Amino acid sequence: MLLKRESCNVTGSVKDRTAAGLLRDLHAREPLRPGTVVVESTSGNLGVALAHLLGKLDCRLIAVVDPKIPQSTLRSLHASGANTHMVTEPDGRGGYLLNRLEAVARICRENPGYRWTDQYGNPANPLIHQQTTGPEIVAQAGPGLDAIYVAVSTGGTLAGISGYVRPLGRPIRLVAVDAAASLTTSSQVDPRAPIAAGARLIPGIGASRPSSFLHPRAVDGVIAVADSRAIAMCRILLEDTGIDVGGSSGAVVSACVDELAGTEPPRLSVCLAADGGGVYGETLYEDDWLIQVDAMDEVKRTIGELRADGLAFRRTP
Repeated sequence: MLLKRESCNVTGSVKDRTAAGLLRDLHAREPLRPGTVVVESTSGNLGVALAHLLGKLDCRLIAVVDPKIPQSTLRSLHASGANTHMVTEPDGRGGYLLNRLEAVARICRENPGYRWTDQYGNPANPLIHQQTTGPEIVAQAGPGLDAIYVAVSTGGTLAGISGYVRPLGRPIRLVAVDAAASLTTSSQVDPRAPIAAGARLIPGIGASRPSSFLHPRAVDGVIAVADSRAIAMCRILLEDTGIDVGGSSGAVVSACVDELAGTEPPRLSVCLAADGGGVYGETLYEDDWLIQVDAMDEVKRTIGELRADGLAFRRTP
């Protein structure tokens, strides 16, 4: 199993790529002049990436966020010059996304000069990953690559990777890793299924509505991972290897581990680790936070079960 560690990007996540693609598209349609205000709904990482790039253009970001955003990410947003608009009312589908989008629409209506990057529907989102992330994964993994696992929220990263991989005609399995209580991949599983989202702890994976980018041909499989299992996997990975990853990456690794233990395991898989664990030191890696959200017992039980099954990671040179 290979980890593609997007925490090595400038602001620490795969969203550096998304931000560059979205702003390039915005600028092509109308130049981003100094003083331009951009508005976006974000769970954290995209906001930090947008704020960083917009600051270099003497432009400003209003990041529409919710209480699940890590405090360290909130501090990074403010340090980068962004303003934040906090949405505190849940949307009834396990998150805040629908109400965050309503807030974005309202802010843009009230300020006609403001511009929205729209990470949820702008084709520039998957396109940048088709141009960069997909080619890098294929080149770095080599000819033996036969499976790629990617966490989904907007679905743009996986859709873009798929857009590059599919035309190659290679037998590479593309797996969408979703949160257990998410609707992101609901149209992939059964478009007729009733809406049944639930509360989610981990930012950056899952959503309160289906992805606009994913379609059945883009994905070979969907694996939903419970928050407790994703967090357990983060902690085991750190203990065994010293590598810290975010919660969405813990879910991706969990999905890959399950298939490696299955009847037809991949020979060489890549797990896209969207960000590192540094910003989650006060949440996913903090026992007091797990106790606060009533997840500590489940995470400890899951770690015990995984260890009892023989799970251990070893870094290779």
